[in-house]
Amino acid sequence: MTEPVTEQAFASLADSLLESLEEAIGTEGDAELQGGVLTVQGDAGTWLVNKHAPTRQIWLSSPKSGARHYAFDNESGLWKDTRGAGDLLSTLSDELGVALEWRPA
Repeated sequence: MTEPVTEQAFASLADSLLESLEEAIGTEGDAELQGGVLTVQGDAGTWLVNKHAPTRQIWLSSPKSGARHYAFDNESGLWKDTRGAGDLLSTLSDELGVALEWRPA
């Protein structure tokens, strides 16, 4: 993976991501962004997606795949699983059945 993003860049990237996810998922289901935490209600339960500033990661709590942490990869422009299990948008798309796209501004 590339070098970690700066604190300011992380905050901007994470906020943009969470807002985009709320908008995209909200067209298909129940998604609410409050205080940097996106809550998604689905048939299988509740997904939580939040930014974790101290580690500069996006954390996912999923009723399907459990807890995962994602770090932004500058080279690919993706939020990649820190344990190598893919990227955040692919995981959420698969689990929620919603096509998700996001690119850093």
